Amino acid sequence: MRKLIYAINVTLDGCCDHTKSSPDEELMEYYIKLLREADLLVYGRKTYQLMVPYWPEIAKNPSETKSDREFAQAFDACNIVVFSRSLERVEDGKTRIVRSDLREEILQLKEQPGKNILVGGVDLPSQLMQLGLIDEYRIVVAPIFAGKGRRLFEDVTLSENRHLKLVESKLSNSGSVALRYSKQ
Repeated sequence: MRKLIYAINVTLDGCCDHTKSSPDEELMEYYIKLLREADLLVYGRKTYQLMVPYWPEIAKNPSETKSDREFAQAFDACNIVVFSRSLERVEDGKTRIVRSDLREEILQLKEQPGKNILVGGVDLPSQLMQLGLIDEYRIVVAPIFAGKGRRLFEDVTLSENRHLKLVESKLSNSGSVALRYSKQ
């Protein structure tokens, strides 16, 4: 069965706003590797519209940094599923809009052959966390206090504690820590 992996950057005070921190070259390599181990990305509408067309355009631009191009190319190699009630249509043949039951769709995707499934954003992963469908959490903590902004899992209510196992931790030269947790 394919793994559903949630990956996100946060600040020390838990802010997950993409404008509050940016990964350095070392962390870009981390995310490139993560993307290459996946073949499907799962987003809500907001995250999808942040990522597309931005990264597909970067993949075509030779004047971008090597790590940005490699990330963009790895991103562009993946198919995308967007859960949205408001997104009317998508322009490429690699993206599919889903309006059906989140739980059932994710369970079906996990049973299909292929590489890992990556989920990004805040709202959709929070729902997936509540449903117990995330197999791994890849959280990169940046050594920054944002002071304000959206917090990771701020609207999540769980009926019971969920215990995770630390699988790996990696300290970058910039002081960021990449944490990898799996379900127990």
